[in-house]
Amino acid sequence: MNSLSRRSFLAVALGGCSSFALAACGNVGTGSKGGYKIGVLQLTEHAALDAANAGFVRALDESGLSYTIDQQNAQNDQSACQTIASKLVNDGDDLILAIGTPAAQAVAGATDQIPVIGTAITDFAASGLVASNDAPGGNVTGSSDLTPVEDQFDLLVKLIPSAKKVGLLYCTAESNSDVQVALAEAAASARGLEAVRFSVSSSNEIQQVVESMVGKVDVAYAPTDNTIAAGMSTVSMVANEHKLPVIVGEQGMVDNGGLATYGINYDQLGYKAGQMAVKVLKGEAKPAEMPIEYLAAEDCTLATNQTTADAIGVDLSVLGA
Repeated sequence: MNSLSRRSFLAVALGGCSSFALAACGNVGTGSKGGYKIGVLQLTEHAALDAANAGFVRALDESGLSYTIDQQNAQNDQSACQTIASKLVNDGDDLILAIGTPAAQAVAGATDQIPVIGTAITDFAASGLVASNDAPGGNVTGSSDLTPVEDQFDLLVKLIPSAKKVGLLYCTAESNSDVQVALAEAAASARGLEAVRFSVSSSNEIQQVVESMVGKVDVAYAPTDNTIAAGMSTVSMVANEHKLPVIVGEQGMVDNGGLATYGINYDQLGYKAGQMAVKVLKGEAKPAEMPIEYLAAEDCTLATNQTTADAIGVDLSVLGA
């Protein structure tokens, strides 16, 4: 799984801009005029969402379409999501990419006419974005980052075989985290583990909540929650100090101090969303008739953090070569 730092992501995005700006220069607007206007609303900055953004841009570049792109980031601010969504709609974009559930909900609430492609969203239907994941029925579709929770709990049990109680760390402001936490509770129960919820309402509460987990659980599990992912350095600072293993939802969270994950490739997830966008722009498909797409099992990869393992005393060799 690729994880992009802000610097490397900007290099990719700017590189993509340079590749299409000349082609679209002086001929921007609707597709019929030769250049598409594409708006992007990304919920916040962290490795997974940055990678999805870069994958989307790569798919557009490879399509040969002429376009300009307006990159906007809400910095995990709900009101900013609403403001940016309104801006993109008022700009008359031909298509809008929404990265992250709150971003997609804001854009979907601002337009029922402009095609909206979402990505890094766990369950489109449960989030009220589509009528059903198989038949969206409106102007929204996209690619889901439904994480392989069962495989992640198999990993948890293998690395921490003595664990009896697992703390589920997530943000209550994200509807898709509720979906993942419910899946995690079922996975824990199936393995004889007791699951306890530990939630935050904002990034300001992360340190206090993680500290409250110490001594109460044997291991923590954090799904692909944007607030937790963006604050993963704080999570790992506290958890590693107290030798609390944290199994996480994606590789970027491992790179920022989590112990391990078996997760999806967000660059590929964004690329899949980009391919869907290309079909819409070319008039080959309509969002209403495009089922939500998922990555295949072979696109999931194991990621571990040896530095964290050494700090908390976990032997990664049990995972084999």
